[in-house]
Amino acid sequence: MRHRKTINHLGRKTGHRKAMLANMASSLILHKRIETTVAKAKALRVYVEPLITKSKLDTTHSRRTVFSYLKDKNAVSELFRVVAPKIADRPGGYTRILKTGFRAGDAADMAMIELVDFNETALAGSTKKEVKKTTRRGRSKTAKAKAETETETQTPAEKPAEKPAKKPAKKPAEKPAEEPAEEPAEKPAEEPVEETVTEEKTEETAAETEKE
Repeated sequence: MRHRKTINHLGRKTGHRKAMLANMASSLILHKRIETTVAKAKALRVYVEPLITKSKLDTTHSRRTVFSYLKDKNAVSELFRVVAPKIADRPGGYTRILKTGFRAGDAADMAMIELVDFNETALAGSTKKEVKKTTRRGRSKTAKAKAETETETQTPAEKPAEKPAKKPAKKPAEKPAEEPAEEPAEKPAEEPVEETVTEEKTEETAAETEKE
C-alpha cells in the first residue's frame, strides 16, 4: 500500500532527484516550455510553483532563497525580471501539463509542461471564450428588445423631418394658380355694369329735358 507516500522518488536517490528537478526548473523558466514524462512533470510542478510565488517579492532574501534551489544565476534573473511581472496578478496555478501521448521506445506516458502566461495561443483562445460567454440566450433576447426600442425611438424622430419638406412644395404651387383665375373673371363682369348705369342716367336726363 502507498499510504502517506506523498513524494514520488522517481527511481532516484535524494541528491540525484533534487539536481534533476533543479535542472528541469531552470530549463522551464528559461524556455517557458519543456517536454518530459507525466510523472516528472507532476513532480516539477510541485517543485517550481513555490519558487515562482517567492519571486513576486523582489528582494535580496527572495533571490538568495530561489538561488539555493535553482543554482543558476541566469534562471534566477529571468524569473525575477521576466516571469514575475507577468504572473503578478495570478494567485497560483502558474504551470500547465498537457499530455502528448506515449514514447516510441518504452511507451512511457509523455507530457508537456509550460508556463500559463507565456502561451500566446492559449491566451488568445481564452479571450475568445470570454466574448462567447457574454452572448447567452437570455442576454440575446434583451439585446433584441433593446434594438427594437432603439428603432422605435428613431422612427418618430425621422417623421417630423419629412413634413417640412412637403409643405413648402405645395404652397407655391397653389398661389399662382388662384391669382390669375380670379382677376380676369372679375374685371369683365364689372365693366358692363358701369356702362348700363351710365346709359340709364343719360336716358333719365333726356326724359327730364323733354318734360320741361
